[in-house]
Amino acid sequence: MPEAKAANPMTTTTALPLEVRQHATARVCRFCSAGLRQTFVDLGMSPLCETYPSAEQLNRGETYYPLHVYVCEQCWLVQLEEYESAENIFSDYAYFSSYSDSWLKHADKYCQQMIAHFGLNDRSLAVEVASNDGYLLQYFVQRQVPVLGIEPAANVAKVAVEKNVPTLVEFFGTRVAKRLAAEGHCADLVLGNNVLAQVPDLNDFVEGLKLMLKPHGVLTLEFPHLLRLIELNEFDTIYHEHFSYFSLLTAIRILEAHGLRVFDVEELSTHGGSLRVYACRAEDEIHSTGSSVAKVLGDEKRAGLDALSGYQSFATQVQQTKFALVDFLLAARRQGKSVAGYGAPGKSATLLHYCGIGKDLIEYTVDRSPYKQGRFLPGNHIPIFHPDRIRETQPDYVVILPWNLKDEIMAQLQFIREWGGRFVVPIPKLTIA
Repeated sequence: MPEAKAANPMTTTTALPLEVRQHATARVCRFCSAGLRQTFVDLGMSPLCETYPSAEQLNRGETYYPLHVYVCEQCWLVQLEEYESAENIFSDYAYFSSYSDSWLKHADKYCQQMIAHFGLNDRSLAVEVASNDGYLLQYFVQRQVPVLGIEPAANVAKVAVEKNVPTLVEFFGTRVAKRLAAEGHCADLVLGNNVLAQVPDLNDFVEGLKLMLKPHGVLTLEFPHLLRLIELNEFDTIYHEHFSYFSLLTAIRILEAHGLRVFDVEELSTHGGSLRVYACRAEDEIHSTGSSVAKVLGDEKRAGLDALSGYQSFATQVQQTKFALVDFLLAARRQGKSVAGYGAPGKSATLLHYCGIGKDLIEYTVDRSPYKQGRFLPGNHIPIFHPDRIRETQPDYVVILPWNLKDEIMAQLQFIREWGGRFVVPIPKLTIA
């Protein structure tokens, strides 16, 4: 494998470690162990997306890894190889869920639904795996439902504890699940929001989820829907922190392999289109299977996700999006227009590196998270400021990098209309608003 090179000549890179290059030769599906041969999309090279260097770190170099995505022809799991361990990625993490107002509303509504639907009360237990900063469990606490969060990032878990959310700083798997079950901490509700994609050892993780459930307990998992990723061209949601990308078809296979039965599914608008899957132990007959499961499976089969044909055109549409965005930014800069970004989400690393966009095309970005302010986007080193910077500099265009929150962000930034500013939404297709 050749030495990694950044798209921007001002960016310093390092070669992939030998052990990573050796690992890259052994490609097998992380669920069914079938050999991986079929490319889904190749997005080139990119650094880890949640590593935001400080000014003092800019000259230390950064490691770039392939964003080459495969689809398993046996179980149809779409996946990246594990180039960096989950421990190195998530032990000190830069993502805090509570900085999105719409996500907090989503979490609050979820808690209301679960309490009403499953009769949770002060004698129940809700356990969230990858509970982040307590963004969701705080709403159960407010309603007197006992909770336990399990979160590997100590810096994020600390914030949850400050919200009175009991949090165990651990990477979840069968080892932790067996210990908690032995201590009497099996749950009426186990939930995992946007964590399944971040798990390198799927089988160990899902087995652990089953072990945490009481005999009639319910598991809910939310994850971006692969069908929507393909239909809406959401290629920037592919990054190294996301090891896998799921259809319902594949999710059911994985859960069934570990004695879990999917009995319901909701289609959500979050993260560009997600699924909320409801599952229980296979032997539990209390929960009857709803018609929504057959409906979503039918949609996936009509889109060809049970055959190779459903995956083969994605790379071409991704390329067209790249051309449109780069052409627009080049034209804007040639005309002397100023361009800023809004947000420093993980997905921005994939978008900007695949498109070869640096500070010459987007001068800076802003973010509400104090953790990111004063730092730089990985690789291209676009500086990150407080959102007040937009009013101070009055850019002609603001590129919304977390496009899934575009409505929330455009409402917050309506003041850019005062000087004729306009919004740029890059996904699913370039839109100027």
